[in-house]
Amino acid sequence: MNNPFRRSSQLSDDDPFDVPENYYGADTDPAQAPKNSRFGRVRTFSVFEAKTNRLNMLLPNASQSSTEDGLEDQNSLESSPTPPPPLVDSLRRGLIVPIYHDTTSTDSLGGTTKPVETRAPLTQRRASLDSSIMAPKKFYINDIDLTLRELLQNEDTDHNFQITIEDLGPKVLNLGTVNSNGYNQFAVRGTYQLSNLLQELTIAKRFGRNQMILDEQRLCENPVRRMKRLVLTQFWRALTRKITKENIVDMARDTKIVEEYTNEKGELVRNAESVRLYVPHDRPDQYKYFSSIKEEHPDITLDVQYLPKKIDATYIKSINKKPGLLALEAKTGKDGELLNEPYVVPGGRFNELYGWDSYMIVLGLLLDATPENQTNLQLSRGMTENFIYEINYYNKILNANRSYYLGRSQPPFLTDMALRVFDKTLEINPGSSEDALDFLERATIAAIKEYETVWCCTPRLDERTGLSCYHPEGEGIPPETEASHFNAILAPYVKKYNVTQPEFIEMYNNKKIEEPVLDEYFLHDRAVRESGHDTSYRLEGKAAYLATVDLNSLIYKYEVDIAHIIETHFGGKLLDPRTGETNTTAQWQERAALRQQRMTKYLWNEDDSMFYDYHIKEQQQSKYELATCFWPLYSGAATEAQADKLVRNSLHKFEEDGGLVSGTLRSRGEVSIDRPSRQWDYPFGWAPQQMLAWIGLTNYNYNGAARRLAYRWLYMMTRAFVDYNGVVVEKYNVLEGAVPHRVDAEYGNQGADFKGVATEGFGWVNASYLFGLTFMNLQAQRSLGALIPPHVFFKNLNESQKELYT
Repeated sequence: MNNPFRRSSQLSDDDPFDVPENYYGADTDPAQAPKNSRFGRVRTFSVFEAKTNRLNMLLPNASQSSTEDGLEDQNSLESSPTPPPPLVDSLRRGLIVPIYHDTTSTDSLGGTTKPVETRAPLTQRRASLDSSIMAPKKFYINDIDLTLRELLQNEDTDHNFQITIEDLGPKVLNLGTVNSNGYNQFAVRGTYQLSNLLQELTIAKRFGRNQMILDEQRLCENPVRRMKRLVLTQFWRALTRKITKENIVDMARDTKIVEEYTNEKGELVRNAESVRLYVPHDRPDQYKYFSSIKEEHPDITLDVQYLPKKIDATYIKSINKKPGLLALEAKTGKDGELLNEPYVVPGGRFNELYGWDSYMIVLGLLLDATPENQTNLQLSRGMTENFIYEINYYNKILNANRSYYLGRSQPPFLTDMALRVFDKTLEINPGSSEDALDFLERATIAAIKEYETVWCCTPRLDERTGLSCYHPEGEGIPPETEASHFNAILAPYVKKYNVTQPEFIEMYNNKKIEEPVLDEYFLHDRAVRESGHDTSYRLEGKAAYLATVDLNSLIYKYEVDIAHIIETHFGGKLLDPRTGETNTTAQWQERAALRQQRMTKYLWNEDDSMFYDYHIKEQQQSKYELATCFWPLYSGAATEAQADKLVRNSLHKFEEDGGLVSGTLRSRGEVSIDRPSRQWDYPFGWAPQQMLAWIGLTNYNYNGAARRLAYRWLYMMTRAFVDYNGVVVEKYNVLEGAVPHRVDAEYGNQGADFKGVATEGFGWVNASYLFGLTFMNLQAQRSLGALIPPHVFFKNLNESQKELYT
């Protein structure tokens, strides 16, 4: 009979078996389980299923609901008036016309010459009743380790523990079915199914399983549904962090900087890693709490330090060799224990609370917040609370919560972030209006402080234009960068002073020598990092002198958001307890109007139909074409006429096969060994640039362009996911014919280096996939699942459908 506890896997369903512990079972060895053990029952409630008439599901004219296809119509568009294009077998690839033109040569790769250890045939008598050939199968894998070895030996011909279209194996593996006790075998075929098999086996092995029962539906799962399911059920959880007694040592550990200090005995101490936590000077409760952990566990290494009241560039430099994690928001629980707010990290080597990454992540998290499941709302609220804490205690939203970022902020998104959390809270918890208003008030007051003390004052405010620049505080050489990062810059000075590079760095950081040119170089280097666009030729050598389109668009949004909040939720007036001044709607509307005028005067170029950064020293526009030109649409700073000219005359410069490219080829220029690629330049595309453009275009009713760009980005992500073992990475090459996830510029590509299965994706890319799907109607989602390329999808639309993408 059918399993009453197992529902069909559908995108709209809350599948209880999406949780790995449920799907793969407990951390138990079935071989050692007693005869009456309940182990593995999760997947074996109905080992012998009765034959059911499922032939109608496979007939070409059979009617299917949207959920039967594994996809849901998210009501972003009306349902398609004509039938969608037929689904094709996404697992078969043409052998004549390659999809990727620049794939790494595999001529030298051949099948393995090692003898392949095969699984022993099962000789037990098979069940007299086998499942219908038309029904989805359940495979019985009686030895996970052996199956993994056989799969990798046959299929992973480049030996990177992934199965991709570049592997030259036979692309087939036979598995036995559960109902026949392994006697009947069926082929698992194609890169996608085999890579999914590798992922499922790897996960099961990590959960301690030696045997497993695997749904065939997991192997041929619609890739759109699969990626969405993984993001919602696995990736977010893997990226979630919360400082606790149990993990404080691991959370505080820092291996980027060699620790060096003099201890109480006057001895010089050097360590390859540090385990230190810094606490604000006026949070004795946090200092006491974290110090007690060390007292209770004297065997652990943990240094808890107070920060001074005044945190300036000199102090920040003084602790460069004593790096530490910075405490975040915490409240006292019922038992007196501090409860720290959780947050989601970007992933890879970025394992802290990052600035604008967090906003993009929240855009994705809130899409899955419901009255029944409020986890993602709590995460979004926690991340916003942590930003409020950072402004209150560290005077800004930090690049990330490490001591060497104390002087550096990132693009500001707090007001919109707080409004989205506030609105979602009222939507799913209508009775929590008092708490929600308190939250919004605290967030708004923090944003006002950030506006007045960070972005609209010295050194970031340019008095002549009234516009702001990225201009962080700092002295010396940024300590968190890789040791070799500044070799080329420092080489002439090392030669000039006839010292080693470490000796020169000590002399320079301690101001024993003066090098004004080097001072300016590192000022701009820190400004590039504060901008979040590290690095790009657009900013190199001048970042601190540019009134950028992106920053001033975001500050404009602060101004209009604060005016809206004060007017809508606080009766037109809001008292700031920090200054004792009352903020009014009219004040903030006036500031917004003035900034909009200044952006038009200094940043808008009528002839080019483009927003450009403005060089405050040279007093002219810096005509580098970058996708940040669409941020005035996101913030609402562009006029209707500017938006129209920008979309009609400039959007095509950035639109590539995989979405928006960060900058144009013309602006970037040629690259070479002496002038290498920068990751925020052509030909790379980034999730935040896509998401902000989609929002901006929608704000000005260019909905078709937003959908078109979203389809391009989602297709590129889905194609890479299918062809390259479920990969989801930090950034992509968006050019037609490129291998999208293969980005070697500068720092490589976070999320690409994994064995067997990707477990995190990358924060804002995960969010972009969920967010992008909200722009897709059912037809578009089905086409994405069938891997219909953008040019084919758009070409085959009828006239009424084409209007939805133009």
